[in-house]
Amino acid sequence: MENEKDINTIEKIENGTQCINMCEQKTCYNVDNKLSELNPNLSKRQLKKVKKREKWLERKIELRLREREKARQKRAFARANNIDLGPSRKALKRSTMADSSCKIGVTIDLSFDDLMIDKDIAKLTKQILRCYTLNRRAIAPMQFSLTSFNGKSKADMQKHNGYEHWDVKFHAKPYLNIYLKEKIIYLTSESENVISHLEQDSVYVIGGLVDHNSHKGFCHKLAKQAGIRHGRLPLDKFLRMKARKVLTVDHVFEILLRVSEGKTWQEAFLQVLPERKNAQPIVPSVENKGTSNIYDEEKSILHADDEIKSKVTINELGNTNGGICI
Repeated sequence: MENEKDINTIEKIENGTQCINMCEQKTCYNVDNKLSELNPNLSKRQLKKVKKREKWLERKIELRLREREKARQKRAFARANNIDLGPSRKALKRSTMADSSCKIGVTIDLSFDDLMIDKDIAKLTKQILRCYTLNRRAIAPMQFSLTSFNGKSKADMQKHNGYEHWDVKFHAKPYLNIYLKEKIIYLTSESENVISHLEQDSVYVIGGLVDHNSHKGFCHKLAKQAGIRHGRLPLDKFLRMKARKVLTVDHVFEILLRVSEGKTWQEAFLQVLPERKNAQPIVPSVENKGTSNIYDEEKSILHADDEIKSKVTINELGNTNGGICI
């Protein structure tokens, strides 16, 4: 009898599960029908994207509430354990680009929308969000801007409410129409010019392209065609890396920010680059010193020897001439 009851129970559960699945399928089918009726020209893939977008909008408020609660718990934990969470909101409000002592300009060139799929544009947007967060929390923020801000990049950014009020300059026009040509320096890993220091009042352009290395050298080619200066970060000089030296937009931005704050290139690289890059610092040895440094050292040693010899001869003269005090 017990076995029969168990079998009946299992059958009921299975029947119930089947009913739920059938209901879900019917619901999805009804939604698909409604969407297809409203947009008869949409393909199955496009319908899937529309559904995904609608689901995200439904969960958006719930996700925001969760994020706020998580942030509140984080602040409470930090206060209880005397952990520094960085500058307060009041301090951040006072720290703006207009009042910053740093006049180094950094702009992200967003003219590559047609070379990226939607997924890569979403990744680029996340990197821009991180750049803004880093600059916003800096004591002396850099002059940050987005150029060619239109099309798909702008549409994806509109998912983030209130971005218009960020302390960032948004330009729909290309960077060549915004900044003086002689002030522009395009950052590209293919450039033969190595940047040794950051120039105040110059604008460093970072190519907003997430292409997984499928358009190698494209930004370098554009910079040469435009007749503007271009350069690369001195990675080879300070680091030994087995991984490829192409960095993400937010990594390049943070390196520039750390150097503008007074860190050395090597310190900035080691702080910013992820562990997967396996970057090892290059320690200068005696063999690697330049000939000029060696010459300067030999020169100082010879000079010291001459001083000692002169003092000895003077003392000898002083003793022979009745102890003259020099």
